[in-house]
Amino acid sequence: MSMTDPIADMLTRVRNAGHAGHRRVDIPLSRIKIEIARILAENHFVLGYKVLDDDAHGRLRVYLKYTTDDRPVIRKLERISKPGLRKYVDSQSVPKVRAGMGIAILSTSKGLMTDRQARRERVGGEVLAKVY
Repeated sequence: MSMTDPIADMLTRVRNAGHAGHRRVDIPLSRIKIEIARILAENHFVLGYKVLDDDAHGRLRVYLKYTTDDRPVIRKLERISKPGLRKYVDSQSVPKVRAGMGIAILSTSKGLMTDRQARRERVGGEVLAKVY
């Protein structure tokens, strides 16, 4: 069965693993998922990620991060632009998430980046997800 929204599947796997208290989660591999994991790691929402070569397709392993009282650092992880309704913004309309406490992940002409990077480089694009 083909998957219509692999990015939403990745976000759901990370969200569910965090709620279940797992230390890591494995996700089917793609370049955009690696970039999303890179952004989450750079912004300290996850501990890190690793690309595993298990068979013909590969897997992305994301190591989740928790607070000192064992609550997930990622409190909310939501998909914004969906296959049925894409959400594009120009450079002046890039959203701020929780007054700068969270991040929005955008797909721009210069690659995937956070809302802060998009505002700094004055580019717009498709808002993929919001994380806080």
